[in-house]
Amino acid sequence: MKITKNKAQCLKCGDIIESTYTHDFRKCSCGALAVDGGLDYIRRTFSDPGICKELSECDNKNFDIKEGDST
Repeated sequence: MKITKNKAQCLKCGDIIESTYTHDFRKCSCGALAVDGGLDYIRRTFSDPGICKELSECDNKNFDIKEGDST
C-alpha cells in the first residue's frame, strides 16, 4: 500500500489539513484534529473520532480509517 495523500477534514472547524512529509505534524485551527506521517504513515490525533473526516488516498484510491484501526 502506497500513501499518495495524507489528509483529513476537521468537522468541528471545517479545516482540511495535510501532512506532506515524515513527522510533519499539522493541527487544524481549532486544535481538535491533527494529522502526521506524510507519505510514510498515517496518524490522527483528535478529541473525538466523530470530528475526523478521512480524506487520505492510497494508490490513487480513497479509503476510510475506522475507529480502532491502526495504519
